[in-house]
This record gives sequence, C-alpha cells and structure tokens, in this order.
Amino acid sequence: MQFLQKVKDFRELVMFEHSVFSLPFIFIAMVTAAQGWFGFKLLIFGVIASVSARNFAMAFNRFADRRFDATNPRTQNRPSVDGRISKKAMLIFIFVNALIFVAMGYVMNPLCFYLSFPILIILAGYSLVKRFSSAAHLVLGLSLGLAPIAGVAAVSGEIPLWSVYLCIGVLFWVAGFDLLYALQDIQHDKKEGLYSVPSVFGVQKTLWISRIFHCLTLAFWGLFIVEAHLGLWMWIGFFVAVVALCFEQYLVTKNFEHIPRAFFTINGYLGIAFLGFCIVDFISQ
Repeated sequence: MQFLQKVKDFRELVMFEHSVFSLPFIFIAMVTAAQGWFGFKLLIFGVIASVSARNFAMAFNRFADRRFDATNPRTQNRPSVDGRISKKAMLIFIFVNALIFVAMGYVMNPLCFYLSFPILIILAGYSLVKRFSSAAHLVLGLSLGLAPIAGVAAVSGEIPLWSVYLCIGVLFWVAGFDLLYALQDIQHDKKEGLYSVPSVFGVQKTLWISRIFHCLTLAFWGLFIVEAHLGLWMWIGFFVAVVALCFEQYLVTKNFEHIPRAFFTINGYLGIAFLGFCIVDFISQ
C-alpha cells in the first residue's frame, strides 16, 4: 500500500494526465514523416521518450518552485511542498528520467541523441526564466513545441520545414493557453516578484496577447498542412482547432472560473482530435 501511495504521489507531482498536450503532436509528426504507420518500435520509443521528458520537466519545475508553490493557495498542497516527496527523491526522479530520455535518443538515431541534451536544457529552463522575464510562457510553449521536432527526427533523422511550422504552432498554442492559466495566479506572482505576463501587463492585455498567440497558432498550423501536402481531413481538423480555440477564449473571457476547463478539457481534446484527423487523412489517401 505504501508503494502504491508513493506512485500516486509521483503521478500527482508530474500531473501525468497533462501528457495529452504533447503526445498527439509527437505522433502527428511521426505519422506525417512516415506517410502513415511508423512501426511499433518507434511507437514504444516515442511514448517512453515523451513520458520521460515530461516527467523530467515537471519534476524539475516542482523542485525549483517549492518556495513559490508553498505561498500559493492553489499549489501549496502539492507533494513537492507538503513533504509527501522528499527533495532527495525528486532529484533522483529528475536524474533517472533525464537518463531515460537521453537513452531513448541514443537508441533511435544520432540526431535524436544530439538533440536530447539541448531539449533537456530548454525543458528545465522554463522554471528559471519566469524569475526574470515574462517570456517564460514562450519557453514553456517551446518545450512542448519541440515534441514534433523530436518525433520527425526519430522517423526520418532530419528536420523538414513543415515540422518547424508545426513546432511554432504548438509553441504559440501552449503559450496562449498558459497565459490564460496564469491569470489565476496574478496576485501571487506580483507578491513574489515573478514575471508572468498577467502580473506585468494586467488582465486585459493578457487576454489580447493570448488571442494573438492563438491566431499565430492557426497561421502556422495552416502552413504546416500546406508544406506537408496534407489533405481534406487535416483541413477539417484545422477548422475544429479554430472552433476550439475560439470557444476557449470565449469561456475565459466570460468567466475566469472556466479557466481549468478551458485549459485541460478543450486543449486536451484539441490535440487528440488533430491527431485523429491526421491519421484519417493518411488512411483515406
């Protein structure tokens, strides 16, 4: 029972269910690069690499932010704050997941191996950037935006232009909804001197910046579809993304109590739907 409780604590630490944001875009890139099915080997390696990267990033963030999380009512019950997971255990967890991620890069191909080191630096960087710059939201976006770059590198050993467009689209998508999520902590961030966009620019400007970011998301996802020569089903998926992002912006503008729903539910389904349309697009060819 103690072991199961510890597993539950670590699952809560890294918010494992939030892997739904990056996993679909890894597989969109892999399906597109392979022009269809990319094989069980890469499927397994891709899942392990994605999960270990996310575990590393989230655990590092929780470790680095312990002091700030302890003063925020929304986060003060996290396992990294209330003592359920020790500092030593977190550091071991961070190191092991970094090692797994690098190992997955090594067994896939040289490009993935070489990319694994700067990717880990960027994943860890988000936790530190917000101490001195409101660009932290973009760094978080880049952290998830690198998922399709890693996916296409795993399949083809190169980084085509369409994967860069997909990466930038994910970057602005994540940064856009992270701005909305950060509205919950505006007073805390001001008090602690953290440079979130809401604490620096205020609520209304944050809403507009988020809308601009999501417009850029759609622009780059459109470029991805064109550059990758994808078909009708992906354009239908694109239309679904337009509706989802507009609805997300509407929900948050109407009532900030909708932020958790907009953050997780809508964005989670968006990524899965986009992947689904990508698979159907290749099946239908």
